[in-house]
Order: sequence, then structure tokens, then C-alpha cells
Amino acid sequence: MKKLLKLFPIVMIALMILSCSSVKTAADYDKKADFNNYKTFAFFKTGIDKAEISDLDKKRILRAIETELLAKGFTKSQNPDILVSIFTKSQQRVDVYNNNWGVGTWGWNGYRWGTGAWGWNGQPTVSSRSEGTLFIDLIDANKKELIWQGMGTGYLSKNTEKKEERIKEFVSKVMEKYPPEIKE
Repeated sequence: MKKLLKLFPIVMIALMILSCSSVKTAADYDKKADFNNYKTFAFFKTGIDKAEISDLDKKRILRAIETELLAKGFTKSQNPDILVSIFTKSQQRVDVYNNNWGVGTWGWNGYRWGTGAWGWNGQPTVSSRSEGTLFIDLIDANKKELIWQGMGTGYLSKNTEKKEERIKEFVSKVMEKYPPEIKE
């Protein structure tokens, strides 16, 4: 039991770190679209201009999308097969933890309950983070119809270097879903 109590804070910290770094993804697509016909792309400026994020973040996202599409064998073109657009939304997430194990006044000192280094802290912990969602839309350039939409949701960083890496991670995880695995 004593070992279990000592490991509990470490396990909780590891779970929090792992949950913060993940990007949840989903994708939807037009089942009638033939994704083998799409080889070239261009960015859909009208749609991208509507995204409510800074121009710097737009550039970061577009560079990451371009990198992913080029890696998938696409070429950038003035006469594209698909148009790429983005949409973003963010929300502030506030978490309140009432059952807080950590450094406190009362705790298990190895033999009995009392004053100790680890234990129960009766004060709630409040944390807030920005959670963002990135939508990547692929539009058939000739038909002007949405053929694929990928979505990634996760936590954002305000640190510029971490933000750049986080955006690359978002885009990479979303673009893993393209092209869709079509089951016959």
C-alpha cells in the first residue's frame, strides 16, 4: 500500500502530461469522390481569410499543410484539382480539481496519517488552458464541392517555438486521415 501511495502522484502527473500532448482527430468525406483523381492543390484565399487567427498562425498552418500535401505526392498549381481551406475555433477550458494529492499539511508519513511531505491538500486547484480546433477542408476545384474535411482538437501553446511545433503536430495528425480508407 505504501508503494502504491508513493506512485500515485507520479502516475497522475504522467497521465496529465500525456493527455495534454495529444491531438484528437476525425475526418469526413464524400463517398462518391474519387480521391485518386486529385493530384494538384492551391490554397482557397477567400476561405482562409475568414479564419479568425493571426496572420502568423495562418502562415504556420498553411506551411504545415503544404509540407504534408507535398509529402503525399501533390504539387502546387495555378490550375488545381483541389482547393485547401481552413477554419479554426478555440475555447478556454477551465478545470477545477477538488481531490488534490500533492504537497500538503496532512498526509501519509510512512507509518501513520499526520504531517508529511505527500498527502491531502484541501484547497481546490484551478487551471485554464486554450483548446483549439483546426478544420482542414479540401474542395473539388471544378465542382466547388467539399470532398474531405479533417479536424484536430487539442491544447495550444502561447510560446512561439512550441506553438510552431504544435501546429505541425495538429496538421500532421489531421492529414494522416487523408486520403480516406474507402471500404468497398
